[in-house]
This record gives sequence, C-alpha cells and structure tokens, in this order.
Amino acid sequence: MKRQIISTEQAPPAIGPYSQAVRTGDLIYTAGQIGLVPGTKELAGPDIESQARQALQNLDAILEAAGSCLSHALKATVYLTDMAEFPAMNAIYAEFFSETPPARAAIQAAALPLSAKIMIDLVAQACDCRSADTACDCECP
Repeated sequence: MKRQIISTEQAPPAIGPYSQAVRTGDLIYTAGQIGLVPGTKELAGPDIESQARQALQNLDAILEAAGSCLSHALKATVYLTDMAEFPAMNAIYAEFFSETPPARAAIQAAALPLSAKIMIDLVAQACDCRSADTACDCECP
C-alpha cells in the first residue's frame, strides 16, 4: 500500500524526526499533537482547556490537509500529565466530538514534550464524500 506523508503549515511542524500524519489507503494516522500555536513555539495557554482546544484544532488542520476532517475520526488517544484534569479535557473534547465521537483511550503520562499538559493522536478515515454517489454531511473541505 502506498504511504502519503501529510504536512501543513496550519499546524505546528514536527519537533522531531516524524511526520504530522501518514495516509495509507483509506486511513490517516496522526502524530500526537500538543497545544502549540501554529507558527510559534508557544503553548496556547497554561491551562488544560486552552491546550486541549489547540491540540484538537491542530489535528483538525492536519486531517483537512489529508482531505478529511474530525467527523471521520475513528480512534483517539489522549495523554494527560494529570488525570485530575480529565473532566476539563473531556468538556473541551465534547465540543469537537458532540455526535458520534470516535473510540478513545485516555492515559496519564509522566511528562509530555515542551511540558505540555495534553497530547492527542487520531486515526481517521479519509473522506471521499466529494466523489461518492451519496451525499455526506461531514463538512469536510
């Protein structure tokens, strides 16, 4: 199966030797995203809410670059440095996945890059709604 490397300036560049995402067949695998603001090396804020929101916005931008969107997410893994912040993270997460959310795992990590509070990675389906015979209401680009 052919591998396609996904890269976009709408999300922070990789901070190591990895790709923002890889598409193979109908699946897209994203790298873990922390709450870095694109174009900077700064976290969106000191709190879990701002970092979670930015991480999800980064993932949305990466999926868009791959020709998909968050509504096609199949599996998410959330890494938290403090499991006590799970309820606050969950509230932000629910804003992005209000209907038919993907399967998810959430674990506590001892530490994350750049002292982030959260990192999220996704596996998503590629969207072929534009070429499909039936209409899709996913709002992909």
